[in-house]
Amino acid sequence: MDITLTSLETEHSQLLSNKIATQIALEGGWIGFSRFMEMALYEPGMGYYSAGAHKLGAGGDFTTAPELSPLFGAAICSTLLPVLEGLKAQGLPTQILEFGAGTGKLAQSILMRLDALGFSLDRYDIIEISPDLAERQKELLTASLSNLKSTTQCNWLNALPDNYKGIILANEVIDAIPCDVIIFQDGFWYWYGVAYENEKFIWKAGNPVKQDLLPESLLAGNFSEDYVTELHTPANAWMHQVTQHLHIGLFLTFDYGFTENEYYHPQRHQGTLMAHHRHHAIQDPFYLPGLCDITTHVEWSQIARCALAQNADDVYLSNQAGYLLNAGIGDIALEIGNPENPKIFLPISNALQKLLSEAEMGELFKVFAFSKNIGHFLPGYSLEDLPGLGSRNRL
Repeated sequence: MDITLTSLETEHSQLLSNKIATQIALEGGWIGFSRFMEMALYEPGMGYYSAGAHKLGAGGDFTTAPELSPLFGAAICSTLLPVLEGLKAQGLPTQILEFGAGTGKLAQSILMRLDALGFSLDRYDIIEISPDLAERQKELLTASLSNLKSTTQCNWLNALPDNYKGIILANEVIDAIPCDVIIFQDGFWYWYGVAYENEKFIWKAGNPVKQDLLPESLLAGNFSEDYVTELHTPANAWMHQVTQHLHIGLFLTFDYGFTENEYYHPQRHQGTLMAHHRHHAIQDPFYLPGLCDITTHVEWSQIARCALAQNADDVYLSNQAGYLLNAGIGDIALEIGNPENPKIFLPISNALQKLLSEAEMGELFKVFAFSKNIGHFLPGYSLEDLPGLGSRNRL
């Protein structure tokens, strides 16, 4: 693909490539892919999320659901409001914490919807690792809060507090957590990492993977030679930590991915890794380090098991279309739009199409949630909705 770069962009990517190459040399000529992905995305001052590139929206590299329409955040409030009211009834602070808040559009739409419904949220906290995105969030939310009746405080935190009581949100966060890559050769699974030869990054098989690190699906499946897929140990560890820190409340996340049977399907022989640059999908994750986003689809079955292992009450998984329709997004669209005025309603209709269509975000994107110590889960949410898990006793 032909992409025109400025001299500063070329220099930036080359400097980060040199740093990664040096790291590979220091570690004996090979690093696991999770280390490469970590440096490409999060190396201080140089990684994709740590440097000052414009990432989101029409001029960025990708567009998320909250960027498409405030309907997304407004619909989510159908889930959030009963939990917040329950916290308030117990005399607890009403608070939401969002991981990786992008430009702040999701926070803005949630705050505006709650305010319109007459609910005054105490706190909306954000954990954001990208300095430039944090600045965009502060600018947007400072202006938004001045127009609301409620006196919500917005705060930017460095870490998730212990014994958190409230709601934790994460929109397209898990897909950006570094993953490892493995390859099936001669009947065994091997780490598939990164070497640097002839001034370019290449794939290279490493040591065998210990069997206790492999999901049962990879031990029992019938895979072709050179089948490549991902292991998500860092994402699973993050899920363990989030569930452990949430004492009372709800966790809700949106991301693209599959349950294990589909994720590790024999025909998905090249894994799910992908890079994104200026709204182009790129198969090569080594392309332009520091300038491209690198993502992997989420394997939801193991994420759910991690939550249950840390005493989540119950878990829920649905496709995005089913969830948003059940949350009343259609009624909200009619409420805030005017179907008789095409100039007003056409953008709303177009956004609904992208959010709900099977060909757009409706099927591939999933909604995962779990409750913790709130006595009962929300109506319609059940462990039975998660294919392949069955009951807790079978995990």
